[in-house]
Amino acid sequence: MAGRDDDARAGRPRRETRAQREWRPGMTRPPRSVRVMFASAVLSLEALLMFFYGLMAWGLHQNEWFAWWLFGGSLVVSALLILTCAVLPRPWGYWMGWILQGVIIAGGVFEPFMYFVGVMFLACWWYAVVKGRQLDREKMERWRAEERLAAEAEPGHPETEHMHREES
Repeated sequence: MAGRDDDARAGRPRRETRAQREWRPGMTRPPRSVRVMFASAVLSLEALLMFFYGLMAWGLHQNEWFAWWLFGGSLVVSALLILTCAVLPRPWGYWMGWILQGVIIAGGVFEPFMYFVGVMFLACWWYAVVKGRQLDREKMERWRAEERLAAEAEPGHPETEHMHREES
């Protein structure tokens, strides 16, 4: 019982994630992916788009037999867009995003203006994926260079010891 109180007083959570358990003082984490952040932003905006598209399409076709199916389908697509944000770090997450881009464009069958809006969001998705990949590469190169510099600056590092002897 005392162990739990000590952990609570030390600011440690009762349940820790794997990353929290493996963390040691002085460890640094690799930077977060810009590609995932960009793509998640686009998918989140598309989820809102599909929700409002469903409301609009239902309102325009509410006397048709398929109105509720259209509204329900757009809500399902909206939920899938949000869930795709969670799986973007996996390789198949981006494929799911590309497939959902096609589904959004296909919404133009019921409202032709959706073709235009879908293509615009497809362009945003493409830019987020391509530019995000490029920025991630540059960010990782910079992070690795900073890690090397930090390691070289540590006392006891052979190159650092050599520099200190020359200065004396």
